[in-house]
Amino acid sequence: MVASTHWLASASGMAVLEAGGNAFDAAVASGLVLHVVEPHLNGLGGDMPVLCHEASTGRTFTVCGQGVAPSSATPEAYAAHGIEEIPGTGLLAATVPGSFGAWMLMLERYGTMRLREVAGYAIGYAREGYPFLAQAAAAVAGLEQVFGDHWSTSADIYLAGGRPPAAGERFRNPVLADTLERLVAEGEATGPGREQQIEGARRAFYSGFVAEQIDAFAATEQFDGVGDGAHRGFLTGADLDAWRAREEEPLTVDFAGVQVAKTQPWGQGPVLLQQLAMLETFDLTEMPTADLVHTVTEVAKLAFADREAWYGDPEHGDVPIEDLLSPDYAAERAQLVGTSASGELRPGSPGGRAPRLPARVLAAMSDGGAWPDGLATPGQGEPTVARGDTCHLDVADRWGNVVAATPSGGWLQSSPTIPGLGFALGTRAQMFWLEQGLPSSLVPGARPRTTLSPGMLLGEGRVLGFGTPGGDQQDQWTVPFLINHLVLGMGLQEAIDAPSWHSTHWPSSFAPRVAQPRGMRIEGRVGAEVVAELRRRGHEVDVAGEWSLGRLSAAGTGTDGMLHAAANPRGMQGYAVGR
Repeated sequence: MVASTHWLASASGMAVLEAGGNAFDAAVASGLVLHVVEPHLNGLGGDMPVLCHEASTGRTFTVCGQGVAPSSATPEAYAAHGIEEIPGTGLLAATVPGSFGAWMLMLERYGTMRLREVAGYAIGYAREGYPFLAQAAAAVAGLEQVFGDHWSTSADIYLAGGRPPAAGERFRNPVLADTLERLVAEGEATGPGREQQIEGARRAFYSGFVAEQIDAFAATEQFDGVGDGAHRGFLTGADLDAWRAREEEPLTVDFAGVQVAKTQPWGQGPVLLQQLAMLETFDLTEMPTADLVHTVTEVAKLAFADREAWYGDPEHGDVPIEDLLSPDYAAERAQLVGTSASGELRPGSPGGRAPRLPARVLAAMSDGGAWPDGLATPGQGEPTVARGDTCHLDVADRWGNVVAATPSGGWLQSSPTIPGLGFALGTRAQMFWLEQGLPSSLVPGARPRTTLSPGMLLGEGRVLGFGTPGGDQQDQWTVPFLINHLVLGMGLQEAIDAPSWHSTHWPSSFAPRVAQPRGMRIEGRVGAEVVAELRRRGHEVDVAGEWSLGRLSAAGTGTDGMLHAAANPRGMQGYAVGR
């Protein structure tokens, strides 16, 4: 089974499974295709966490493809440019690209196929073309002037015909095709061994021609609209050479009789675990819809308040994650849920520690922040055009291996295309605080607190990978999905299709970090009576489109011994396939 946010990625992964590959092979093929066909949502220069389950050992683990801050990216270096907050566009926000290294680690250690076999689908679509998505076309159209006036390397690819590509038009990126082909060829030139070739391709990216081109480009001034308008980046080839993807243990909590796994707190994944631990203290089975939406929303406010105060790279800050995930702490926090919508951001005191919220978070909670002209209004699925979003894929094979990956970053909107490579750098450093002494403060070599958040269910004879794009919404849209599936007994597709909602109460993780206290967006299908009751309780409800919130997919083994998968119908883009 393969389920993802784009039909071509799902079909490519399925082709690999049909050819005898395993879930790790198929995930790499699907992921590389996503880099090509969703350039407004992710790219080869982006980042990615992955949750994996290896059937032969029964081991579940994380692959960290989140790159780190450059060695010269210090608060003082930003201050020298007069910058108080890391921007969301341009070279100043670049971290080490992590996605490619994560794909290569998975393929080398757990795959069975050669890189050429799994990369061929992405190379083919980049060279021969694919139908350009309507959202991608809108993103390019919105940036036509920026590309034309400032980002000429992006214009060379995305305005190659002298205009933005139309929705559905065949679109090619031959420069990216050449890059992928050269990575494969340089890997093959290292020798005949499969693993040897994969490592050779990884070195070509992080220590070879890709790193050299990134090093040269990051040293040039590029328009970002900040201050005097153009800046060099801090990222160097040496930063890429020093970094490697790695495996880690996931974090877990028990919910509704199964174990839910997420990444360590360098990602926001544990915020889902905190919500589920609190929701375990409530009887959700007979709860009326308005009560359920209210309770889930108030629990989310508490969990995300802890994210703001406590999450970050645990190797570079004090992150009391064991205390945050303890049942006693969850029960204590759940008692704060009242009958009306809270307007506060209330982090807890895990292990007796006093919480500290960033100054910018406090400011946003007091005034909501200001949205620059041309950007989305609060709650519209941040990040969105003209900034970018995310992709997701889930794969389950005949042997019981399961992979859930959430590639993102390196969007065409956020940074100019690197000449000769055909992709852009990521801007994940915008999630660091320049204010020091916080778990998510900028430290050279640290991982930014990413929103990327694949998940996995384990237990009762099943393994299920799941996830969604959506920035801060990723670990909100999955809550009603899991309640619908695990508590209310809905099938995977029914649980994904059910009406969804999310809170916009706390500041966005993305520049310009605005908040909408008591804000909520909910699909209109939930019903007018539910909306009226939520407003009566003090929620600032914005009714979204009938089918507009969430891009979930899931795939894995079921309790019945068969494989199951489902994909999001919203936008008519996601696709689940299997046999």
